[in-house]
Amino acid sequence: MSAPGVQEDVTGRPPVIERRLHPVTPLRRAWAPVAVLMGWAVHDPDGAQRQLTRLTTTTLLVGLGVLIPAAALYGFLSWWFTHFAVTDSELRVRTGLLFRRTAHIRLERIQAIDVTQPLLARVAGVAKLRLDVIGADKKDELAFLGAGEARALRAELLARAAGFAPETAHEVGEAPSRQMLRVPPGVLAVSLLLTGATWVWLLVAAVALPLLWTATHSLWTVLAAGIPMLGAAGASSVGRFVAEYDWTLGESPDGLRIDHGLLDRAHETVPPGRVQTVRLVEPLLWRRRGWVRVELDVAGSSNSLLLPVAPRAMAESVVARVLPGVTVPPPEAFSRPPRGARWCVPVWWRGHGLAVTDAVFASRRGLLRRGLSLVPHAKVQSVRLAQGPWQRAHGVADVHVDTGANATVTARLRPAGEAAALLHAQAERSRTGRRDALPDRWMA
Repeated sequence: MSAPGVQEDVTGRPPVIERRLHPVTPLRRAWAPVAVLMGWAVHDPDGAQRQLTRLTTTTLLVGLGVLIPAAALYGFLSWWFTHFAVTDSELRVRTGLLFRRTAHIRLERIQAIDVTQPLLARVAGVAKLRLDVIGADKKDELAFLGAGEARALRAELLARAAGFAPETAHEVGEAPSRQMLRVPPGVLAVSLLLTGATWVWLLVAAVALPLLWTATHSLWTVLAAGIPMLGAAGASSVGRFVAEYDWTLGESPDGLRIDHGLLDRAHETVPPGRVQTVRLVEPLLWRRRGWVRVELDVAGSSNSLLLPVAPRAMAESVVARVLPGVTVPPPEAFSRPPRGARWCVPVWWRGHGLAVTDAVFASRRGLLRRGLSLVPHAKVQSVRLAQGPWQRAHGVADVHVDTGANATVTARLRPAGEAAALLHAQAERSRTGRRDALPDRWMA
């Protein structure tokens, strides 16, 4: 008979040791029954209000006396019957009291492992692991582990995914990191004020709310419209500042490391070779300062931001690290659509451009908020040509390239002959690029 927490292996291999999450986890899971009640109240506020008016003080106290112990028991049992173990080939997670569920996460399919610490988790000294796995719609989680245990487990999983032997993987430790860039809080704050999104929402609220009051004289109508507007303004400034505070980018053998967050700290990794597209975003008011924002499309990962704001020269050097062998084409390398495209997209046609180099397919769009998308030829999964009747009448077409991150980059309003030639040439460049590309590996 095996000891508790140990599964015997009849094949003669070392036993698999199962572990539990941190003892603070029941406090998190005890909120589930309360969340169900809150969800019902939000879904049917009238019914919830009627039920509350019928409750007496005695009934309310009895209800709380039942709900609180029930929630605590649910949290404890869900924690007690949750185990995880690392085997030679997978991370195994068992959950469930009545209905058992076992998740088998193959180590070779893990693309990134992030360590996140919400504010209360930082106070309690715990953290959660979030795993990006190929084929999964959302990240798998282990919440919560001790902060030190979370980092040690992350290092062990990455080492095993890189091919280290199980008996030595736990000795490898976390790969060393070299800091490349840190965004000062002052620069981040100024950049958010200059994006314009906050001021647009405030301007909309300043115009729309007085008109609503004049038309309805209803305070509830004004609040119902105003709160979402002010919330959007706050999310585009204060919310982003809190999330992107102290943004630090580092380089290590297991990828680019990102640390950020004022209240909730996140430790993320952009795995090498999995970046499919890089976008340089340049809002209008950033141009005098030479700032850009760097966004990503990563296969098998939901990480989408590399740099919230950085000088363009620094951003281009980081792009060269993310996409080895790729340089950002200079502005003069981009060709604009023909003048006939102005009948298809008035005014804004001038913001589109295309540049194709030996390493990358680069598409530019936007006049006020410029965006430049870079796709290495080896990352292109398919190429399509689209031409509507109005475009056909003016001799232009769009060329779409699809990547492995379920994203599409489009070269808009190209001359029809050029678009047809680009379609075939890009398909050939993609084929040879994939053939010559180096394999993606952890800790190469």
